[in-house]
Amino acid sequence: MARRKGLTFYQKKKKLNITLVKEIGSWIFWIMVSIGLGALTVFCIGMKTSVIGSAMEPCLYNGQEIFLNRMIYKATSPKIGDVIVFLPNGNEKSHYYVKRVVGGPGDKLYIKKGVLYVNDEIVDKYFNDKIAEAGLLENEVLLEDDEYFVIGDNCNSSEDSRSANIGTVKKGYIIGKVWFKMACGDSDIGFVK
Repeated sequence: MARRKGLTFYQKKKKLNITLVKEIGSWIFWIMVSIGLGALTVFCIGMKTSVIGSAMEPCLYNGQEIFLNRMIYKATSPKIGDVIVFLPNGNEKSHYYVKRVVGGPGDKLYIKKGVLYVNDEIVDKYFNDKIAEAGLLENEVLLEDDEYFVIGDNCNSSEDSRSANIGTVKKGYIIGKVWFKMACGDSDIGFVK
């Protein structure tokens, strides 16, 4: 019988390409591993919380979500300029406070004419204005081995180490270092400096 020329409705059976299946399987495996490691990192090392109040404006805003590294201070100590999250006096019933470290162990701090001095050097690059209330820094404060002094960037709207009910922050009360911020209103998203 002669074959008809023209359209045929017979299809060839396609053979499964084993190499392609292995490649796709490999990609799916590594994507799942990456997602798993990311989730493990966030849940074990990192932590997400929100900023309460305007004390850290313009760096961080009220309600803005931030991510912290909870493990970094197990290996190192907070440094001047770090933005940290802590519980005041270790009070676990309090909300998390977010402030900037301006003094560490062995530092001498005081405020004179609205200007912060750390070891007799002016520190003003973090603050919006002159400091209206010196609080505990009206007199010179010498920090002990395990103490840190913190102030909000919006220093005149901040309850921080200058206040007697907060005072200096012991390393054990620090939850972690803020390293990333999410967008909030007109604010940007990115790493915290």
